[in-house]
Amino acid sequence: MQADTPEQPDTPEITELKAANQRFYDAFGALDIEMMDDVWDQSEKAMCVHPGWPALMDWEMIRQSWDRIFQNTSLMLFNIRYINAVVVGDCGWVTCTENISSVLQGTASNFGILATNIFMRTPEGWRMIAHHASPGA
Repeated sequence: MQADTPEQPDTPEITELKAANQRFYDAFGALDIEMMDDVWDQSEKAMCVHPGWPALMDWEMIRQSWDRIFQNTSLMLFNIRYINAVVVGDCGWVTCTENISSVLQGTASNFGILATNIFMRTPEGWRMIAHHASPGA
């Protein structure tokens, strides 16, 4: 059993990383592919794993997957919890629980996802390089 410890204040770089992570969920919730374009590193290094899907490599494949999800979804609401953000050099990652309410192809559902979002610091700010989501929260 872990002892309760007071939460440490965020550093400016952790605050920036959390803001980048929030931009991802804002784009996802808005079902907006242009907003998603602004979140991601658009290179062959990008990787995405949607729950139940094979790993997608390269931004073009990832973008097509988001576009397909957005075209088939009429509502996506997120309650993000248990956020843990870490920065080491120009790499940062956020682990969290996504509690999602959605309407996909006319069917409403509520479910939980465990997610790891990895970001790179670029001249334009933090850009997502990997998103890995698994059922289970």
